[in-house]
Amino acid sequence: MKLAIVGCTGLVGNEVLNVLSELSIPITELILVASKKNIGKKVAFKTEKITIVGIQEAIDKIPEIAIFCAGSKVSKKWAQIFVDAGTSVIDNSSFFRMEENIPLVVPEVNGVVLKKSNKIIANPNCSTIQMVVALNDIYKKFGLKRLVISTYQSVSGTGQAAVKQMMDERQGLKPQRVYPYQIDQNCFPHGGDFLENGYTTEELKLIDETRKIFNDSSIKITATVVRIPVVGGHSESINVETHKPFQIEEIKKTFSETAGVKVQDNPSKFEYPMPITAHRKNDVFVGRIRKDETVENGLNIWIVADNLRKGAATNAVQIADYIFKNNLL
Repeated sequence: MKLAIVGCTGLVGNEVLNVLSELSIPITELILVASKKNIGKKVAFKTEKITIVGIQEAIDKIPEIAIFCAGSKVSKKWAQIFVDAGTSVIDNSSFFRMEENIPLVVPEVNGVVLKKSNKIIANPNCSTIQMVVALNDIYKKFGLKRLVISTYQSVSGTGQAAVKQMMDERQGLKPQRVYPYQIDQNCFPHGGDFLENGYTTEELKLIDETRKIFNDSSIKITATVVRIPVVGGHSESINVETHKPFQIEEIKKTFSETAGVKVQDNPSKFEYPMPITAHRKNDVFVGRIRKDETVENGLNIWIVADNLRKGAATNAVQIADYIFKNNLL
C-alpha cells in the first residue's frame, strides 16, 4: 500500500503515524504532507526519517490511499484532485460526512457498505464513532428507540491550540484563547457552533451521523456536548431505550462480545472507564451498565475512548486496511 497522510503534523495526523507504527499495515511507501512551512522537514517513523512534501508532489506520486487530517477547507479543495489522479481518500474532516453518496464508515459497524466505486470515504465524528461501536450489537439484538446523550469531551478534539490554551492556563500563563472561557478547572456546554434551534453543530453530528451509520432515521436522538479540561479522551453518558425488552446480564454479555469494545464494569472495586486509562488505546470502553427503572426497556451506560485514536486516527487506518484487504481500491 502506497499511503499518503495529508496534515501529518497536526494532532490527528501525528496519531495516524503512531497507529501505523503499532499495527501491521502493509505499507510500501509512506508520503507525508503538511503546510508550506513544514515542507522539507523530516519526521521519524519506525526506523526511518521521512521528508515532508507539498500536496501537489504527493498527488504526483499517485498514492493508493490518502488519509486527510487537515480540516474541511483542505478536504474541499484537494480531495477530488487526489481522486482524479487515482487515489482513494479517507477524510477525517466533517466536509463529506453527510453527503448522500459518500459512505460514513466505522469498519466493524458498517464496513460492508463500501464498494470499489467509493473513492471518497468519510470518517465520522469522534464522539459518534465510540458510541456506534459500543451500541452496534445492542442495536442488532434489541433495536434502538431513543438515545439521550451527554458528552464530556477532551480539549484535544479542538486541536493543538486548545490544548495549549489549557496548559498555559494551568501554568498561570496568559493564553491565546481558542475557547471563549477559561477551560482549566472549568467545563462548558459548548462544542462547535450554535445554531438557530439552540443546538450546536457537534450535537447535530451525533444525531445525524448515528442515523446515517445505522441507516435508520427512526432512532430518536438528543444530545448535549460539554467540553472538559482533559487531553486524552472523550466520555459519554448515554441513556438508551431499546425496542425489545432485555435482562441486564444479556446487555453485559452483548457488550463483552462486541468487536472493538472492552467492558470495565465492577463498581465494587471502583472499576469503570476513564479518559486517563483509555488514553493511547484503540478500544472503546464501556461501564456503569445498569437499568433505567423509570422507562420501559431503559438502560444507562458510560462510554470512554481516546478521541484521537478510535475517534479519528485508528478508525481512519482501519478503513484503509479494510479497503486494501478487501480489494476495494
